[in-house]
Amino acid sequence: MRQFYLLPNIITAFGLSCGLFVVFKANMTEPGVGTYELLYSSALLLLLAAFADLLDGAVARIIRAESEFGSMFDSLADAISFGVAPSVLFLKSLSLDPATGLSFFAVVGAMLYTICGVLRLVRFNVRAHEIKTDKDAMIAYKKNFTGLPIPASAAGAISINLFLHSIFAQDWIPLSYNARAIILTCSMIILGYLMVSKWKFPSLKTLHFRVPSFHLVLFTVLLAIFILYGIFYYLPLVLLVCSLGYILTGCILTLIRLIAGKKSKTLVDFEIDDDAP
Repeated sequence: MRQFYLLPNIITAFGLSCGLFVVFKANMTEPGVGTYELLYSSALLLLLAAFADLLDGAVARIIRAESEFGSMFDSLADAISFGVAPSVLFLKSLSLDPATGLSFFAVVGAMLYTICGVLRLVRFNVRAHEIKTDKDAMIAYKKNFTGLPIPASAAGAISINLFLHSIFAQDWIPLSYNARAIILTCSMIILGYLMVSKWKFPSLKTLHFRVPSFHLVLFTVLLAIFILYGIFYYLPLVLLVCSLGYILTGCILTLIRLIAGKKSKTLVDFEIDDDAP
């Protein structure tokens, strides 16, 4: 029986290994050499880490092996894979000269992103610990995320970086080196703010579709085919559209709720969480 309880932690360790491999590979790569290839392979590894992050929690719930150790281990793994790795890739892809204003700005952006990511994980753990004995509060808390989840933030950071270094950006929106560095730094700062904000973002776990099972299965298969095809041939575009689509969806729903006010029952689940630490 103990071997089964080890399974969620083994999956978490696999995701952590993916994040560490990205960090180590970036440090062993010469600045300016094979930047797009580095970002492409790193994006695939972080997608594996995100899948492992989703899977370990699901497996723990299925076999009833949730524990304080597993929760802390999962948060620390997320901090490295989705908090540190994107910042390392961001700085490595720019290869800025030291002791310049732009390099200082980039370092500040990377630090803010990582710090906000760690704070986001701490806030989630503290809030979950406070309401763990209240089943109703726990169900309501898991309906949506308070603050942008760190895996989604990492996907956004990697996708923007990968896209701006891809052939698509070079053909459609050619940018100067400094302009690209400024855009990437600002995006890191914005993603960091969204992680520590009290804005609500939808949880895919709570989605329910009132459609026949056959139609839902057919739609899921077709969607999976399109996504897999896009990952193989158009990864920069697919990753950018999916990650920014999720982020913008959460922002738009929260803004609509703010405009509608508390008197409206529409999108009540996206009310700003004033109780968040």
